[in-house]
Amino acid sequence: MDDVAFKKLNRIALVLAIALPLIVALLFGVKVEIDYPFSVYLLPKINAGLNAFSALCLISALYFIKKGNIKLHTSAIYAAMGASIGFLLLYVLYHISTAHTTFQGEGVIRYVYFILLITHILLAIIQPAFVLYAFLYAFTGRIEKHKRIVKIAYPIWLYVAITGVICYLMISPYYQ
Repeated sequence: MDDVAFKKLNRIALVLAIALPLIVALLFGVKVEIDYPFSVYLLPKINAGLNAFSALCLISALYFIKKGNIKLHTSAIYAAMGASIGFLLLYVLYHISTAHTTFQGEGVIRYVYFILLITHILLAIIQPAFVLYAFLYAFTGRIEKHKRIVKIAYPIWLYVAITGVICYLMISPYYQ
């Protein structure tokens, strides 16, 4: 890929890396009434499943690349990205259409929950930038840059996926 095409893709990645967290943050101020044909609390359950699937795909991708199987590594990453995009869409849909659920646990578990939740949210805000650039570098054949950024992107992405499932399991008893 030539430098002009790379620069265009680089700009797109930069815009997305900045826009995604901002759009999600802005949408928290939007409330829309949606008459779902199912319990709205099915959405967080699906999201937990998407996060779990994403985590499994990421672990598989690491295994495949360690074995030198680039094709399966790439497929696992695409599956993880698809699950993450699906998660993001359903996450926004859920949060614009439902009231906030309060964690009601007490004692030490309350601190554990909020530590996990806060680190999950903070890392989820920066995750798209790292993932987009890791993808961009791999897609354009800049493998050394890809390897360098993946050392940061991979653990962040995996942590966000796993803590998303844990936070769901911890708060799900409090859904109304």
